[in-house]
This record gives sequence, C-alpha cells and structure tokens, in this order.
Amino acid sequence: MPPKSGKFKKVTYNFSLWNIWVATTLLKVLLFPAYHSTDFDVHRNWLAITHNLPLKDWYLEATSQWTLDYPPFFAYFEWFLSQFVPKSVIADGCLDIVAKGDYGISTIAFQRTTVIFSEIILFLSLEYLMRTSPSSQKARSFVIASSIVLSPGLFIVDHIHFQYNGMMFGILIFSIVTAKEKRYLLCGFTFAVLLCFKHIFLYLAPAYFIFLLRAYCLNDVKKFPTNFNQLINIVLWKNLLKLGGVVLSVFAICFGPFVYYGVMPNLLARLFPFSRGLTHAYWAPNIWALYSFTDRVLIQLMLHIPGVSKIITRLAPHANELLNSPELLRESAASTKGLVGEVEFFILPNIQPSATFLLTLFYQVMSLIPLFINPTFERFIGSLTLCGYASFLFGWHVHEKAIMLVIIPFTFIVCQDKRLLPVFQALSSAGYVSLFPLLYGSAEWLFKALITFVWCVIYFSSFGEVAHNYANFSTRIFLLDRINLIYSILLIPMSIFVQFMDIEARNFAILKKLEFVRLMIYSVYCALGIVGSWNGLSWLYFLDDTIWVKKDDE
Repeated sequence: MPPKSGKFKKVTYNFSLWNIWVATTLLKVLLFPAYHSTDFDVHRNWLAITHNLPLKDWYLEATSQWTLDYPPFFAYFEWFLSQFVPKSVIADGCLDIVAKGDYGISTIAFQRTTVIFSEIILFLSLEYLMRTSPSSQKARSFVIASSIVLSPGLFIVDHIHFQYNGMMFGILIFSIVTAKEKRYLLCGFTFAVLLCFKHIFLYLAPAYFIFLLRAYCLNDVKKFPTNFNQLINIVLWKNLLKLGGVVLSVFAICFGPFVYYGVMPNLLARLFPFSRGLTHAYWAPNIWALYSFTDRVLIQLMLHIPGVSKIITRLAPHANELLNSPELLRESAASTKGLVGEVEFFILPNIQPSATFLLTLFYQVMSLIPLFINPTFERFIGSLTLCGYASFLFGWHVHEKAIMLVIIPFTFIVCQDKRLLPVFQALSSAGYVSLFPLLYGSAEWLFKALITFVWCVIYFSSFGEVAHNYANFSTRIFLLDRINLIYSILLIPMSIFVQFMDIEARNFAILKKLEFVRLMIYSVYCALGIVGSWNGLSWLYFLDDTIWVKKDDE
C-alpha cells in the first residue's frame, strides 16, 4: 500500500558484494572435491620449495618438472602461505619436495581455502570501484563488479582447475580504478606490483605505459614542437621522475635479492621459456588455432582428393614429401594430439617466434596511437583491451586461460555504449566456453555449462539495461548483431555435442581415437567468435570517436 499522502516512498539501494561473497564462498567450498589439474601440484611444489629452501635456491630447484616460473612476488606469496600450513597437512605431504606430489584431501582443502582467502583482494578492489562511483553510476558499477565476481572463468580456472587469478585480477582492477580516479602514481605502483606477481600481465603493459606517460608525464600541447627547447618543455620532469622512481623501486624490491645472489639468469630463463611451441596443449582459440586447423584440413584434402592434391603441391612444392613419406604422415597425425612442443606445419609456412612478436607489436602499437593522441580513461580501457586481444590472438604459446586478460578489461567499457554489447557478448560467451576443455568429468561439465549459461543470460540482459543508449540505430549494423546472437546460441549445441562424444568414447573405439578432434572443435569454433569480436571492437575503437568520450552522467 502506498503512503496516505499519495506519494510513493523513494527506494534506495545498498549496492554491496557482501551477500555475493558469502554465497559464492559456500559454493566454492562445495567444489573442494572436484577435479583439479596438474596446476594444483605445481602450486603445492612451490609451497614446498619456498618453505624448505633458502631464497637463493628457489629458482634453481628442479626435483619436480613443475619448477618455480612466476616472478618473485608470487614466490614470496607462496612462502607466506607456507607459514600457515597445519601440521596435519604437512604430514599429508603438502610441503614435500618430490618429483610428483603424493597428497590427500587435507592438502586439497588447505590449498583451495587459500584461493578463497586470496580473493579478498578482488572483493576489496570491486568495493572500491563502487564506492568511488558517483550516485548516477552505482547500478552500472554494481553490474560490472558482480559480473566479475561471478565470472565463470574464475570458477573454472581458480576453484576447479586451480590457480590464483582472482587475486591477480583484484590488483589489476584496483589499478584500473585508480587510473579512473587520476591517481596516476598509485596506478603505476599497483601495476608494477602486479607484474612482479605474474608476468603474463606484460601483455597489457604497453597501454599502461602510454597512458601514464601521456596523462601524467607530458604536457598537453596543441602544436608539434619546432625546436629543442619546446621538446624539452613538453616533459613534466618532476612527474616523470616520481613515476619512474615508484616503478623502479617496486622492481628493485622484487628482483634485488636475486640479483645479489647472482641467480637472475636462471630466474629470467624460468619466466620466459621460449623453447615451448607455437600453440599450447589444446590450441588456445586464437589465430594460430585457425592456422593450424587450416593446415590439417589441407593435409586431408591433399591425401584424399587427387585434384586438390595437384593444386596444393603446385602452390607448396614441399608438400610432395608428405605424399611419399610414411614417417611424415605419422608426424602430421601426432601434431594433432595437442602435445606441447615445436609445432610443424606441413602445408602452410612454419611460424617463428619473431613473427608472432612482430604481429603482436604491430596491433598493439595501432591501438596505442589513439590513446597517445587522446589519453582519456575510456581510450585507456579500449587500448588495454585491444592489447590483450593482440597478445592472445597472435602471441607465442598462448594459454586458453589468457582470454581472461581480454574479458576483464572489456567489462569496464561494455556499458559505455550499447554498440559494444554484441561485441562483448561474442567475446565472453566464446571465451568462457573455450575454457570447458580444462575440466574433465560429467559433473564438472554440468557445473561449467550451467554457470556459464546462467551468467550469460543474467549479465547480457543486465548490461543492456544499464548501458548508455547513445547509439544511433541507423548506424548500427543489424545483420552483424544478429549473427553474433546466433553464434552465441550455437555454442550450446556445440558443447552438448562434444560432451556427447566424450561420453560415447567409452563405448566406441573410433571416438576414443578422436580425442583431439573434440578439443579442436572447441578451439576452432570459439576462435571464430573471439576473432570476430576483435574485429568488431577494432572497428568501433578506430572509426567511432563518440563511444570513447565521457558521458554526461560520469
């Protein structure tokens, strides 16, 4: 009943993640007995190394193949966790330095608990986002924050597969919010700390470098300098020295002890193992997945269709060797089993690390040019997202999990304009589904499929409700929006079909032999969506300036 005065009482909302924190914690505890990957033993071994050995030996120990290969701040973090291992968990083998861990449920419970507690950093960062948002943006900030907390990727990768990405993204989000608040020194400090925890975030470093340089260390000049004095005066030297001092101090604290002990060459070799192959074990859904798939299709066409064989051998004469060499045929079959190592292409040209580096650098530099010209927060997030895209799509030995480096930054601009929604939908749906092969078992499949489907339904709708409606419908491409929608819907039958093949592989030998074909279906189909979303965002980023300006209510 409304009040007798006839006026409705104004409803106020308390936007907080507390209820979500409690509910998700209970759910994560229920996931303790679920499947865990070899990454679990990786982190268990790192606990053992940092607990039992002096600091100078951390990056030399090689009893297990799971050697310590994260930057020192993460090693310090593992050492910190090892101080809290209960005696019963120590007795279970948690802190044993062995070639392969032998542990039970107590070790599993302890390590999974540490992941949950480490995510406090994520929740605090997102609470900071909501508290610093103006009242007109509270609902929008809550949708962004809750979508990240409930991300299917964090459930799949951290709480089943096993990693500590929630804590890492908490640090990244804090640095993003400080950039929005124009607290540039704190932004640079936080991102430097993040790099010292996990060096995969180097993918995003170019956008941070250009943004902080342009927004904090250079004067905003309207004309290009014509002499040396004008060039010198562009630089805000005091700011540059402060920012450089802060960042270099972080790296000095992180790496200084290892420089002192003379183990920096070993440390760097662990951080950057370029001997690994072009593609990761199961083909991350990027350009190289499509490239590898094309090579394998051409092999089959050449072997089984005489007319196509003549065309291929004319364009690629070296392919003749494949027709006359049983050994090469066996190698081509082995190269589709998802094994880590040097990948050899039999029809298409082989890809060298330098080529992947140049492609990544080119597309990153392209995204940095508009940011340098106009260093707004909106441009910064757009460039940050495109840097993540470039590294994921063109990088050397990219992991499937790296798609989170694209999805999380994109989340901060998806509400900027409704024209971004179809692009984000294609990216997030394909990106999260591409993580499905990381988990095994029917129960895990049901969980990952359900949580991804529910997340997509809730947040695609929620983002649409709170996003700015500045788009002129005459400029929107109706057909492409519908293609994105159809693509996302078809992910459902695709994943069901592959799961059905997994189940029936127990009964049919032919399906058991086609294990990598099932994984390839995920990689190739998801790659199409991710590459398509990259094209869509690039189009909007470079050709529509109206999206990348501050809106009236911000």
